[in-house]
Amino acid sequence: MERRPAVLVIAGSDSSGGAGLVRDVQTLESQGAAALCAVTAVTAQTDERVLGVVAVPPEQVRAQIDAAFATRPIGAVKIGMLVGRATLEAVADALQRAPAVPVVLDPVLYASSGAALLEDPGFERLRGRLFPLTTVLTPNLPEAAALCAEPYVEGEADAARLLEWGRRLLAQGPRAVLIKGGHASGATAADLLLRPGAEPVWLSGSRLAAGRRGTGCALASALAAALAAGADVETACRRARAHVRALLEAAQEPAERTAALE
Repeated sequence: MERRPAVLVIAGSDSSGGAGLVRDVQTLESQGAAALCAVTAVTAQTDERVLGVVAVPPEQVRAQIDAAFATRPIGAVKIGMLVGRATLEAVADALQRAPAVPVVLDPVLYASSGAALLEDPGFERLRGRLFPLTTVLTPNLPEAAALCAEPYVEGEADAARLLEWGRRLLAQGPRAVLIKGGHASGATAADLLLRPGAEPVWLSGSRLAAGRRGTGCALASALAAALAAGADVETACRRARAHVRALLEAAQEPAERTAALE
């Protein structure tokens, strides 16, 4: 029997099960990929707030990554919560030894509650160490603004601003940038895909009247699963969006769900 493509998830645990490693593994299983894990932090959190974060020692994070690569061939890597600079450096050091493996970097800077999960000094090292190793960077609007050292004001991130942020992030090393537009308003939800030498691609669909924690984790993991299976970047992004849309449709009230499908 042919083995399923494998994705290494480097992320933190979420005690509520709504995001982090639990959501990543659920997503990979649904996409037909096998999951290997390197835990960066153990968090205690609810849907409303973060109660505590304990970082796994950086040397143990690196050992987990090395062990995963020694276990079986890795088709892609998905990176989520990194906690701090020392962990970030350990991850970068480990991944530099596997430059051919696609990497999806979900720059988890804040929890859904708004709590900071990576301190500002870590932003520079994120850009300097991990961006050049990244195949697809997947920030949401507040994360894209923060990584560009700009304030995020809801409703002011128009298409021109997204293009500016995306190009600035792309110039720092990732081979593609997918800016997620879920935090915007309006009837249409649009994500922006940028790649060097290619025209911008807007991936759009009607905005659903539903919210769900962990959609960023789900999108990045589904994207990594598609890359591990051999999809090109644009196809992988489209598959990941379709997976997240299905999650949001399932979270709608029955009447809203019926209307969305008509």
